[in-house]
Amino acid sequence: MDRTEEGHVNLGFVAAIVAVATIGGFMFGYDSGVINGTQEGLESAFGLSKLGTGFNVGAILVGCAVGAFAAGRLADLLGRRTVMMIAALLFLVSALAAGAAPSSAVFIIARLIGGFGVGAASVLSPVYISEVTPASMRGRLSSVQQVMIITGLTGAFVANYVLAHWAGGSQAPLWLGYPAWRWMFWMQTIPAAVYFIALLFIPESPRFLVASKREAEAETVLTRLFGAATAGRMVSEIRASLSVDHRPRLSDLKDAGGRIRPIVWAGIGIAVFQQLEGINIVFYYGAVLWQSVGFSEDDALKINILSGALSIGACLAAMAVIDRIGRKPLLLIGSAGMAVTLGILAFCFSTASMAGGSLHLSDGIGRTALVAANAYVIFFNFSWGPVMWVMLGEMFPNQIRGSALAVSGFAQWIANFGISVSFPALAAGVGLPVTYGFYAASAFVSFFFVRAVVNETRGRALEQMTG
Repeated sequence: MDRTEEGHVNLGFVAAIVAVATIGGFMFGYDSGVINGTQEGLESAFGLSKLGTGFNVGAILVGCAVGAFAAGRLADLLGRRTVMMIAALLFLVSALAAGAAPSSAVFIIARLIGGFGVGAASVLSPVYISEVTPASMRGRLSSVQQVMIITGLTGAFVANYVLAHWAGGSQAPLWLGYPAWRWMFWMQTIPAAVYFIALLFIPESPRFLVASKREAEAETVLTRLFGAATAGRMVSEIRASLSVDHRPRLSDLKDAGGRIRPIVWAGIGIAVFQQLEGINIVFYYGAVLWQSVGFSEDDALKINILSGALSIGACLAAMAVIDRIGRKPLLLIGSAGMAVTLGILAFCFSTASMAGGSLHLSDGIGRTALVAANAYVIFFNFSWGPVMWVMLGEMFPNQIRGSALAVSGFAQWIANFGISVSFPALAAGVGLPVTYGFYAASAFVSFFFVRAVVNETRGRALEQMTG
């Protein structure tokens, strides 16, 4: 859609369906962040080693990779809304099973199931939003996804802190005699149920409906969104952007010469670099990390909440400018800022001393590390956090969007798994300075990747995307 159609947009309806779709982002964030603060309970209940803890924490990410890939393909077959509803049910089952898990094996299975839901929500919420919003405000509205992810993470941090505080610790008994860390997982059932019910009240993506030869239904949805005068023309434009001889399929990712299209490689690169920059170490291991350098469990959980609040503020700032200055400049700013702040963190950790088997920083260096870590979180959430999801939702042509999202989402979650599972072993082996040095180097390289490979998508209709 171009700017001449702005006057016909039903902003109330657009806002309502975007709000529902982004509950998937909240669930993504909550399910990812709830593990932060439960590690000690898991280690005690299941007798886990550090490597075992890494696999229990990272199990969800394997499910996320599978869920992202499957959802991208299923969304082309069953529809965006239908697959999001399946994801909501998976969140519900996972929350109940993870909290009740009697063993590490059952817990891992429960988290895998949750991962299927997270992976599906991670790719379908942004693509659904991009397919029902006008180009001139698509960046702002798609960025709500990252705000909701961070809100979900922060919600999990707050819930974990409150439950642990009420019980007197994450392993102390709370209601019905169950330890607080189990209730941290069970709390997720509330937003999961809200998500499922809310999805019943939003329409299917009009671009999926056109691809499915359900053009009358698509025109009805588009009429509600943009008015009758615009709807018919949009249906024609969407139809023209799709292949006339077959529905979207995975083989569309290759060009006429049989090579993967450059736009697909660009999407995979954006997705992987977002993880190589180390953000989920803060989200998944924040409490453990800050305890390891001298903070109490109570203070570490408070720091998580502070990081979450700063993240939301940074995302809101990104929303204010993304449709003005574009996606690419934000990515470049973020890469530069993260490279510097991660480098400072690596230096701070290199000065740590060992005492009682734990790392300790001097007061001055500890404060510097805390400031650098939160500055890093701000840079990430002003740039790569929201912009990656915006770009993956809009950068691909209509014909390959579902398939390209499947591949890019799979790559993103595999990278997430590798970074998250390796962190405990790397921190104990080569140490935090080298580990954070790698994340800093990845942020540095990502700057040049964006300059060379990424194209600006600001203000362009989805039907104008080429690859």
